Amino acid sequence: MVQQLFQGKVLTTGGANDPLLPKLLTAINHATEVEISVSFIQPSGLQLLLPALTDALSAGAKIKILTSDYLHITSPEALRQLLLLCEQGAQVKLFCCQANTPFHMKAYIFVKGYEGVMEEGCAYIGSNNISRTALLNSHEWTLRHDFQQKYAVECQFNDIRQQFAAIFSHPQSQPLTEALWAAYLQRYQQNKQQRLQLVDAVIEEEPRFTPNEAQLLALAALSESRQQGYKRGLVVLATGMGKTWLAAFDAKQLAAKRVLFVAHREEILLQAQQSFSQLNPNKSSGLYLGSEKAPEADLLFASIQTLSKVAHLQQFKPDHFDYVVVDEFHHAASPSYQALLHYFTPEFLLGLTATPERSDQADILALCDNNLVFERNLVHGIESRILVSFHYYGVYDQFVDYQEIPWRSGKFDPKALDNAFATRKRAAHIFEHWQKHKQQRTLAFCVSRRHADYMAEYFNAQGIAAAAVYQGSALRRNEALSQLQQAQLSVLFSVDLFNEGTDLPAIDTVLMLRPTESKILFLQQLGRGLRQAEHVGKTHLVVLDFIGNHQSFLNKPAALYNVSGVKAIISTLAKQPVIAPGCYINFAPEVVNFWQQLVRKVKNTAAEDFQQLQLELGHRPSAAEFVLAGFDIKKVRDKHGSWFNLVAEQTEDAEMALLLERYGSWLREGVETTGMTKCFKMILLRAFLALDGFSAPVSTHQLAKQSRQQIWRRPDLVKKDVPAALRQDNNSEKWHQYWYKNPIHFYAKQDKAASKPWFVLNAGRFAANFEVRPADIEALTALTHELIDLRLAQYLLRDALV
Repeated sequence: MVQQLFQGKVLTTGGANDPLLPKLLTAINHATEVEISVSFIQPSGLQLLLPALTDALSAGAKIKILTSDYLHITSPEALRQLLLLCEQGAQVKLFCCQANTPFHMKAYIFVKGYEGVMEEGCAYIGSNNISRTALLNSHEWTLRHDFQQKYAVECQFNDIRQQFAAIFSHPQSQPLTEALWAAYLQRYQQNKQQRLQLVDAVIEEEPRFTPNEAQLLALAALSESRQQGYKRGLVVLATGMGKTWLAAFDAKQLAAKRVLFVAHREEILLQAQQSFSQLNPNKSSGLYLGSEKAPEADLLFASIQTLSKVAHLQQFKPDHFDYVVVDEFHHAASPSYQALLHYFTPEFLLGLTATPERSDQADILALCDNNLVFERNLVHGIESRILVSFHYYGVYDQFVDYQEIPWRSGKFDPKALDNAFATRKRAAHIFEHWQKHKQQRTLAFCVSRRHADYMAEYFNAQGIAAAAVYQGSALRRNEALSQLQQAQLSVLFSVDLFNEGTDLPAIDTVLMLRPTESKILFLQQLGRGLRQAEHVGKTHLVVLDFIGNHQSFLNKPAALYNVSGVKAIISTLAKQPVIAPGCYINFAPEVVNFWQQLVRKVKNTAAEDFQQLQLELGHRPSAAEFVLAGFDIKKVRDKHGSWFNLVAEQTEDAEMALLLERYGSWLREGVETTGMTKCFKMILLRAFLALDGFSAPVSTHQLAKQSRQQIWRRPDLVKKDVPAALRQDNNSEKWHQYWYKNPIHFYAKQDKAASKPWFVLNAGRFAANFEVRPADIEALTALTHELIDLRLAQYLLRDALV
């Protein structure tokens, strides 16, 4: 039997030469059951074990942890982090000591089994509590007791497990809950002086968290934005500059009692939960995803896939949360996010993203009331030394003909791509360039598990220590990163694990071995290696990006140089600008030649403009994104009749084509080209949609009230268009009279260029002057919102008005 849980001597003596931590991590990463009982837990030690414990839970391991309130030395912050583990499936208990019942146990027990049969087991019994010092530095003796199958009946290991089961089920061992935690916190604070007098206890100062330079500036900008009256705002921070911590600092700055944090991936939610809980240890925390739902938590971390459903949204009042954070806000234009954003009315809503430029932000800025509060890109991060500089090599991917790989809906066919990538010629080409430019620790992005395994096997065959890691791989993520940091591995080939939300400061070389569908994904992967890591001597990041003969690879220079359009990209490349101190960018001549050929083919038709922007963004551009990228929407109408006609043609969207047959005149005349001297028509239309006006007529009083709420979220528009007298007057009837005259009355009139009036007024109710099929309402509403965003963007950019 191959032993994986343990190896080496049975006695661990501690100190720098024989610390217990590596042995515990090895065991956790290979165990199916983990049982821990220690007197004291400090945050510094728990942080060393948490990644492995989290990965173990994700892999289905059973975890039981018992600690105590003995002498009130266990940190409440550590217990708070253990509460988060409980939400992920761990069983955690606190032994509540009574008079004359000290608790001094220190035991770490591990079992590896299959289908209920124990294959391997070991238990470390000794003097180590869970603190950084105890696990890494201090001289602590720990004896390992191994499970021996031939003596399974009477071996010590079985007795150790039985004794753990007994103490874990002891009446004084209480399940860790919010109520138990709160009671312990009170006793912990009351016994501060007693703890300070203990000479043998390892007591750590409570951790302090402070904003970095960029976060301080952003916090000031957020505060000022709220003083101006904004209820929503977008913050753009490059990957690695601390978006999540900024949100936690700002929620605390606002003194928010209830916070909602929304993201699309569980990994992001768990990391955000840990950060917010560390900064707010006195607040309860919970998840809202899958089967885990804690709606009463002060800090709630919710999956958009779950929370966006109507039944879940209605569990909360619209104003239940004081502060709402939507992370990776570049996803927010999707219907699931729209539902959430239209439902909640917090004191403030913060959108966070690393999206690189305004044309990419058009949709999401509209969802944040066009309030771009603060922006710091890669250049700012490098200049302020929050991030390291990078040397980028765009290598020609000569052994893959991307022109032969099917391209559908903005992506290459995965199977064809996988087959093209797993070849010795391409692997040798990659290895050659890696050997030439590599540093110490390389993270590689692969297209599939097969691709990652193939590349790891090839590098290992060349004598390089390499491994593949992905969801379900034998090597767990924390284990792989630890081996990479300790230089046990030189290269880690990954699949969809490290694109977003992960801190990897030790990485000094990045291999991009797969196409990236968008600038966002490209910058996220680049950002994995940009964090500072002086402890490993990192001075800069090396990026090796393999670029093929396909137009989609233009998103790389577009992201690096913050430009749009193939001609602008080629022009920028010719100038070879330095984007930040210490940065170096080089594209292979074959790559530049291919792009220059594309320039000669481009005729600058509206269709080509659309296609180019779609390739750069990685998704179908919205009308506002198209305009803000500098393209001419008048050219679109001259050739195609309307924006959505072009979209339907380019995307071959049969459903949209059918909608245009039914409602094309409304979208074109009623919204896209309707006369507009102020923003009022679009605000009215936004309010009409919020009141579900396509389903039934709405009263003009409701419409005026909803419109006021809509426009008052936009202090810029209020200042621009609302008379000063009305800005100071909260009289609802005066506002109704004003709003009735313009825009309600005027929108019910026929525009000169329109075929008919698009709305009618009847007995104080405002209704669409055309029938909308119930099955079409949701889709038509989304299309109308897109054109509203366009018109408001044009309105605020006067030079773009048509």
